Amino acid sequence: MQEMIKNNWNKIYQKAPATLENMAKIKNVACAFNTCIDSVIKIRGKDISTFIKEEKLSLSQLTNIKSKSINSVSDFIKGIFYCFRNGIAEEWTSDNQKMFDWMLSTLGTKKMQMGGQAGIVANTLSLTNIQEIIVHSNALSKLQSAQFLKKDNLLSFDKDGKIKPAFTINRDKISSIHWIVEFDKNDTINIEKNSFVCPKSNRFIATYDPPLFDFKIDKHFLNYSTTSNIQYYFLSGFQALSYHNHGLKYINNSVNIIKQWKKNNPKSIIHLEIASTQDKIIRKAIAKKLIPIVDSVGVNERETIDILEVIGNTKIYKSCLKNPTVSNMFEGLLNIKQKLKCPRIQMHMYGIYITIQDKNFPVSPQKIRNGMILAATAAASKASVGHLKTKEDILSACKTDINEKSLKELEILSKYIKSDNLLKNGICSYKNFDIISIPAKIIEKPKTLVGMGDTISSFSIIGAC
Repeated sequence: MQEMIKNNWNKIYQKAPATLENMAKIKNVACAFNTCIDSVIKIRGKDISTFIKEEKLSLSQLTNIKSKSINSVSDFIKGIFYCFRNGIAEEWTSDNQKMFDWMLSTLGTKKMQMGGQAGIVANTLSLTNIQEIIVHSNALSKLQSAQFLKKDNLLSFDKDGKIKPAFTINRDKISSIHWIVEFDKNDTINIEKNSFVCPKSNRFIATYDPPLFDFKIDKHFLNYSTTSNIQYYFLSGFQALSYHNHGLKYINNSVNIIKQWKKNNPKSIIHLEIASTQDKIIRKAIAKKLIPIVDSVGVNERETIDILEVIGNTKIYKSCLKNPTVSNMFEGLLNIKQKLKCPRIQMHMYGIYITIQDKNFPVSPQKIRNGMILAATAAASKASVGHLKTKEDILSACKTDINEKSLKELEILSKYIKSDNLLKNGICSYKNFDIISIPAKIIEKPKTLVGMGDTISSFSIIGAC
């Protein structure tokens, strides 16, 4: 039985190349609002141990986290230790110029690449032969434009508002750099005769990005995106906002922008990608004000838990936090869907992707499943080769076999909601919603995890065209 199901899923995965080719018929996608430069650092447990010793931090000090912002070297070390110890990904921000200087001199910029959800998605989608990808950048310097792929369908705006290939534009003097500090599963930190083994490969993001903190929006992008006939909007970048820096005002402004998009293009699909948001007031505003007015939302398991925390679902929040099993996380996702009434929400977690959408959602469950299959293939390819720079890269993991753990996760979920069809074909009905779930392809030793969630979410919804 297990072998038959595995063979069936391998057959379903063979649809990925056709789904990718189908994306060429899409006229346009707008990606907003965060585009930056990622400086990717691979760090070992012994390096973190050295940082701890140099700062003379005790274990009690390391675990005493009062605020998830970076105002000192100690804060940076606390953040990376917290993520390493738990095998989780979080993004902490800093508006401290001295900390920016320290990260620049200590961490460096040896490996720079496109950063920010909007930038990463725009680059990736430009490989699919979509006719136009219009990307927002709030600091489009020469260094920033060098991170865009040299694709004529990847467009942005110069200082005069002329639309051009993004890689050719040199509009601003300032550049935004985010440090992506990656660590590996089974690596170890030794401190005070204690050994902490990392349970999962992941990363800690340290962000210093004044243009994003101030949520500077290019007026030319705003005018174009609200007056042109855009089919898809991919939206993110709110995670760096803070209550103390007018964050609520920026979210309210974004509500008006989304409403303008919908008014101009009623049939467009607006996807909101959630990211690690440390300011709880901002996180609650994103949940209460933005999620209910978009068409689609993307989260990972950590972001699902974070949203549950701020919308008052204490029991489910605690259950998911303590025991993030696939059945618990499904209940958490379902609770968010029901409470915030977003037409579609998708969660990606290790080994499995789950989508819950309304019965009248404009894209069928079968097409959504095709998009999710392409997303899983692209994500595995990115993890395997470390980048997606050509159309062929997207499909490089096509022949990678379905992992037994992934099938087991889908089997657990299928039994939980009592649907054999979900296990066999990935589609079923549950509580008047359509459920679409697939077993993901797993790369045991990924070369990178940066932008993985963005790749998954964008292909899942836009690839379902």
